[in-house]
Amino acid sequence: MTDNSIRVLLVDDQELIRVGFRLVLDAEPDIEVVGEAGDGAAALSATATLRPDVVLMDVRMPGMDGIQATGRIRAEHPDVRVLVLTTFDLDEYAFGALRAGAGGFLLKDARREELVAAVRAVAAGDATLAPRITRRMIELVTADGVGAPASVDLSGLTGRERDVLEAMAQGLTNVEIAAALFLGESTVKTHVGRILAKLPARDRVHAVLIAHGLAEPGFA
Repeated sequence: MTDNSIRVLLVDDQELIRVGFRLVLDAEPDIEVVGEAGDGAAALSATATLRPDVVLMDVRMPGMDGIQATGRIRAEHPDVRVLVLTTFDLDEYAFGALRAGAGGFLLKDARREELVAAVRAVAAGDATLAPRITRRMIELVTADGVGAPASVDLSGLTGRERDVLEAMAQGLTNVEIAAALFLGESTVKTHVGRILAKLPARDRVHAVLIAHGLAEPGFA
């Protein structure tokens, strides 16, 4: 490991899942698993002690669940990023974790390369939602009228910023957005920064939720 290794805390009430994730992540030269926790309360304590860069957070756990723990971690340790572990059906609890400040979703059946890429993306502040996850999330929260999209005023965004926001909602990374829109990566980063400031949004995922009327602007 190097001094610049991404420090990861694994939070899941199933030991076998933690073991599997640890084996994958510890095999990477730039990622280090610094601890594990089996519930939200233990995750809070471990985060305060270990100061990880990324917390892989399960949603459904006994005691303090992943939603509560995510909100507390983001409030008390704003530099720590949270990546939510969820099943494919993306229940409402997972969406609640996003609203609490999580940086994105990771499917529990993710392939090795997806897990590693997700951790690196979140650590870099470039968290994204895969298109199938974004679609399912929006379907879920609108099906029962929960968080149904409201009229969102995006008039403050330029045409190009709207293009970039749409690409973000499709789950594209900065590199992919640059290729799709024929822009330089540095230009895309500038647009993303301006989008976050104008909405305002705390991160890329929050910006996508705001654009769909599924979250309120601001940093609270």
